[in-house]
Amino acid sequence: MAEQLEVKELDHVVVRFSGDSGDGMQLAGNIFSTVSATVGNGISTFPDYPADIRAPQGSLTGVSGFQVHIGAGRVYTPGDQCDVLVAMNAAALKTQLKYAKPQATIIIDTNSFGPNDLKKAQFQTDDYLGELGVDPDRVIQCPLTQMVKDCLADSGLDNKSVLKCRNMFALGLVCWLFNRDLELVNNFLREKFAKKPAIAENNIKVVQAGYDYGHNTHSSVPATYRIESKEKVAGRYMDITGNKATAYGLIAAAERAGLRLFLGSYPITPATDILHELSKHKSCGVITVQCEDEISGAASAVGAAFAGALAATSTSGPGICLKSEALNLAVIDELPLVVIDVQRGGPSTGLPTKSEQTDLLQVLYGRNGESPMPVIAALSPTDCFDAAYEAAKIALEHLTPVVLLTDAFIANGSSAWKLPVLSELPAIQPHYVTPEQKDNYTPYERDEETKVRYWAIPGQEGYTHILGGLEKDGRTGAISTDPENHDQMCRLRAEKVARIPVPDLQVQGDADDADLLIVGFGSTYGHLYSAMDELRSRGHKVALAQFRHINPLPKNTADVLLKYKQVVVAEQNLGQLAAYLRSKVDGFTPVQYNEVKGQPFVVSELVKAVAPLLASPEGEE
Repeated sequence: MAEQLEVKELDHVVVRFSGDSGDGMQLAGNIFSTVSATVGNGISTFPDYPADIRAPQGSLTGVSGFQVHIGAGRVYTPGDQCDVLVAMNAAALKTQLKYAKPQATIIIDTNSFGPNDLKKAQFQTDDYLGELGVDPDRVIQCPLTQMVKDCLADSGLDNKSVLKCRNMFALGLVCWLFNRDLELVNNFLREKFAKKPAIAENNIKVVQAGYDYGHNTHSSVPATYRIESKEKVAGRYMDITGNKATAYGLIAAAERAGLRLFLGSYPITPATDILHELSKHKSCGVITVQCEDEISGAASAVGAAFAGALAATSTSGPGICLKSEALNLAVIDELPLVVIDVQRGGPSTGLPTKSEQTDLLQVLYGRNGESPMPVIAALSPTDCFDAAYEAAKIALEHLTPVVLLTDAFIANGSSAWKLPVLSELPAIQPHYVTPEQKDNYTPYERDEETKVRYWAIPGQEGYTHILGGLEKDGRTGAISTDPENHDQMCRLRAEKVARIPVPDLQVQGDADDADLLIVGFGSTYGHLYSAMDELRSRGHKVALAQFRHINPLPKNTADVLLKYKQVVVAEQNLGQLAAYLRSKVDGFTPVQYNEVKGQPFVVSELVKAVAPLLASPEGEE
């Protein structure tokens, strides 16, 4: 019987699964993170896909990674570097080692480090560990492929199908290392492969084999580890990606508003999963149309909005360019439409599987004419639900298209999410026509306080009207080229957006007396919060203001930005938020921290860059 190892308790750990893009690293990582969320751990994940459609097997450009940060409390980022690195082949070890801590445990499949594998990964010698400067004592060298073949020798599966199970052996070994309950893994697999039970059972068998390998050999580690949740809040939880949370937010908003949900979309990385997810929910009254191109996706959604649905269209940066003409139609017609932009690396095709924040100015200004739209930026995978719900609420109550900015990092990444109670979500009250307007209705009658027009659905007797892309008379709704009328209508559309109430900008950290304010927007929240936390732990006075509402800006924006001695605006572009804020706040002159790498910020690099702006804490030399 194997000797019992010590079980050490940890506050947090980062695990990175890596291998060829066909090795199932995303699935293994997703299962491990789901199991961790199920037991109440905080999680943050980062799927790192190769940009190639299908790079040659074993090549350096074809490596796919999945990083998950698991904590006893709330987790804000996927972590700068991992404590455990799973490398399924030579290319994965070579490209992913830079993401591992110097003392990290590394798990490799020795069967995938043969002469041909080493050649593809451009190693110069057979001593690949020595070439990389890796201490062999921290490497679990496992003949993983051969063990999977032995495990499934009697399964009847062909060789290709057997090799597809290698990821489950690695998952089992990691589950052993962190004392995970395999029954949770088994339940996941049986649910995922419900229509193929034989596949599920073979995968379960391999997971158990990986777990047993670790248990029986102790796999060169002095202890196994457990992460206990510090604060457990009652409720139902799930591990959810940002794209799925966005889809759920739209469904909830439609249900709360009593409307059908319509999505007109064209598949584009990294937004396609929203279309895929919504297409599964016809039972909730969801209508999805996969259109032939981007503009037809947006145009079909405009038509659905005119017909009285909660309409949405999803895309990424290139699609926003192509949809712009149809989005302008929604602006001039003043129809409710949610426009989801899952940002990716550009320009052009750029880095389609990587993440940036480079569409900000495009969604603010990238249309012809005076074409104002509200813009909301989600802060995290779970916040995508709330942001999508709020975008729908604004669209329906203020009769305007609304842009929801997410990006590849939070759209593909995941966090533990507590399922909300639908009845506890904010009420949504579309701005419909009133009975008093019957037989006298014109489409651009407005509420005097909000400047929102009244929404009449086609087919309502007594509310006949025409909308279109030509400018209309604000009183009659008839086509008008009158210069004074056009000027007035442009101002009214802008004023309507400006009057949308949004929450004040919140300041976290040393809000009252910070020497430095860090400013960001959207998905960088976790990294900027962690950087602030680290600087405060060193004795510095630092605060953070993260923008979620970008148009209109919170009313206290100028007061916050001008309050502090120094302000640094950190964003994953070359300064778009900083430029926008300078244009809106007189006298605002921030320091800028900009990266366009297609990767999330690294907290340690943020801290290193920002620290020189701060004086040494009292008592330090």
